[in-house]
Amino acid sequence: MRSDPRSHRRVGAVSPSAVYSSGRTAPEPLRPGLRRLRGELNVPDAFPASVEAEAAASARDTSLPVRDATDIPLVTIDPPGSTDLDQALFIAREGEGYRVVYAIADLERFVTPGSALDAEVHARGVTLYAPDGRVPLHPTVLSEGAASLLPDVERPALLWEHTLDAEGRTTASRVEPARVRSRAQLSYEQVQASLDDGTADETLMLLREVGLKREALERDRGGVSLQIPEQEVEVIDGRWALRFRATLLVEGWNAQISLLTGMAAAELMLRGGVGILRTLPPARPADVARLRRVASALGIRWSASLSYPEFVRTLDPACPRDLAMLNACTTLFRGAGYVAFDGASPQQPLHGAMNAPYAHCTAPLRRLADRYANAVCVALSAGAPVPAWARSGLAALPGVMGKATQRSNAYERGILSLVEALVLDTRRDEEFVGTVVEVNEKSGRAELQLADPAVSAPMEGEPHVLGEQAAARLVEADLLTGAVLFARESQ
Repeated sequence: MRSDPRSHRRVGAVSPSAVYSSGRTAPEPLRPGLRRLRGELNVPDAFPASVEAEAAASARDTSLPVRDATDIPLVTIDPPGSTDLDQALFIAREGEGYRVVYAIADLERFVTPGSALDAEVHARGVTLYAPDGRVPLHPTVLSEGAASLLPDVERPALLWEHTLDAEGRTTASRVEPARVRSRAQLSYEQVQASLDDGTADETLMLLREVGLKREALERDRGGVSLQIPEQEVEVIDGRWALRFRATLLVEGWNAQISLLTGMAAAELMLRGGVGILRTLPPARPADVARLRRVASALGIRWSASLSYPEFVRTLDPACPRDLAMLNACTTLFRGAGYVAFDGASPQQPLHGAMNAPYAHCTAPLRRLADRYANAVCVALSAGAPVPAWARSGLAALPGVMGKATQRSNAYERGILSLVEALVLDTRRDEEFVGTVVEVNEKSGRAELQLADPAVSAPMEGEPHVLGEQAAARLVEADLLTGAVLFARESQ
């Protein structure tokens, strides 16, 4: 169940059809650029033989937890073709409220602290994705095999159990190891279709019900997410292309379950006085005032009584002016990072976009910090000491994750830039019309966003008016560096 804790930066992504297929090769014109990008970012190649051997032995020898929860009819929801399945879900009514069960892959059972495998995972930090293959955090014998919550097989998991009231508020949460068996591997498209046509089972119907209530609670506490279309790479019949994709409603509802779990983990660690949080500084009043000036310049009404989260929900990304405004809003929340603590709680524990404490804990197959957070939470939930390896490694973890996240973001941006250059390679000197979504007064450049092809790139020439439709000529599309540049056509 892929989920995202409400990122406030417009970043690209690779589409499910690209990410989760194996054996694909990049178009020949892009291969030099991809080699350059991977070399500059030190993207790892295959795992060392010793690490693969250790992972294979771990996959063979790992025992299952004592608690048997295989009677719970869990399901996974992911992009089609996914095999690295971190999360499985079950929801039932409980009195006037709900019981939410969220099974998370248990990597602690497979990775021995201080081992060669552990060192390699720390060196990688996160899984990296590209249309011609992913660079996994763990060897695939684990991430796509023994540790993945694949259907119809028993797997070790960390079972989060949440009790919610009738409004969807969390009244109790706990987590413990358990053996589980997922009943079905579903895609977002399948689940959305079944909800739309009324054929969904109770868990999926309740996912919608709870998801909507959690979204309402998010609004009430001042949380916000930006509904900006995602720029994605698609691979269709070997051809790489770009599109802007609006997320399905079920993706938001599913994300609310992950967010619920991450907030429960944060609260548990804060009460216990030890752990690691994902933090984001709250918006500064001066920055909100600047956005109000942007809205005024765009001719968008933002009444004094309307808060920033309420204002954002009035914007329609299909409208060019609103799209430019949403793009400007990505600058409001910056400085996301990890904060570890042992003893005194962090001075700033909030994730500003959610207006609540939050922790990454639901994607341990693809993110190192989640293994630490879950180990701490399992111990605290049981009233047991936090494992020594987890406690001793917390201080260095924010730095490890910061470097890994920077590389991941740069990798995705670099790939998108190369694919933008590829789709425009034969169209130099052609005129395009797009929306001005950003204006940089210092450089004299604007950011021009096209709808077809789905490209966002710099544009030279003045004047630029935020939110306007502008005609521009393509002057550069470099397949080695990914540099794309438009020049504004004279008025």
